[in-house]
Amino acid sequence: MVTAAFPVDLHNPGQVFACLGFVEAAEVLLGEAKGGFDWSGSNGARFRLAASGDEDPVGRVLRFLDKATVTAVVPADSDNSTRKWKVGTTESIQPRRFPFPEPSSPATLPARLEDDAGNIIEIDYWGDTTRRDNVKFWAGAGGYPGAGLARDALDLIRDRVLDCVADPFALAARQDSSFRFDWRRDYVPIDAGFSPNAHSDVAMQGHPVVELLAAIGMTNARPLRHNKLEYTYAVAGAADTDLYPLIFLRAILGATQPLFPGMPVRQFRMKLDWPGQENQARCITNVIEESTT
Repeated sequence: MVTAAFPVDLHNPGQVFACLGFVEAAEVLLGEAKGGFDWSGSNGARFRLAASGDEDPVGRVLRFLDKATVTAVVPADSDNSTRKWKVGTTESIQPRRFPFPEPSSPATLPARLEDDAGNIIEIDYWGDTTRRDNVKFWAGAGGYPGAGLARDALDLIRDRVLDCVADPFALAARQDSSFRFDWRRDYVPIDAGFSPNAHSDVAMQGHPVVELLAAIGMTNARPLRHNKLEYTYAVAGAADTDLYPLIFLRAILGATQPLFPGMPVRQFRMKLDWPGQENQARCITNVIEESTT
């Protein structure tokens, strides 16, 4: 088992969710994945990731993203299609049940990431509306699909991401649209004083590795929703030799601290706002640390 570490900003929810995405992906690709947040150093927090085998788990996940292609997943005999956005479709793997009722629009069809070795990771958090909050902050014009957002993010990191193993969340690129998990790209025009969309010489820099892995991190976990514009999330601290299994990391993310007595936990409240029309896209505007144990 190999352990790797990289910097993480605990006040950036997208980066925290992306750390969970690293563990989810490493579990699929390597097995026995574990992780934990280490804020004991003087130079900021780091996330530690371990997985089975003798390969660097961070590098392995990034290599998967570098080679992955995207298709939208549809039920058998479905008329839904993302062809309009030049994204192919794949029928749901049987006997696996489609993860949620088929949407009326292709915008929220699950996205399947697959590399040249046949490894598959699916992103479908945005369609899970019956059991829990779907944490869907994006609202693309014309029904732009989640599979399209994933494809666009992969295109931005292709042939670049393997140079960022030591600090994957630092990779930046001009990004016109995203899942809105990393708040370094987003803004509310009325607060900013102008809209960059109205200026052709202004390019918004996004962080596609964070966006992709945060989307993967939402597969089996959620921050705790208070209302449409307020959530809390929690992280568990761990020393080099004390990492947590994936099932605990999933539970801790949206839990309240009393559920984990004796475990070093930090909890944060994130606030969102409407960058455009109310009840459409949301963006993260502020994060406040609430407590530490």
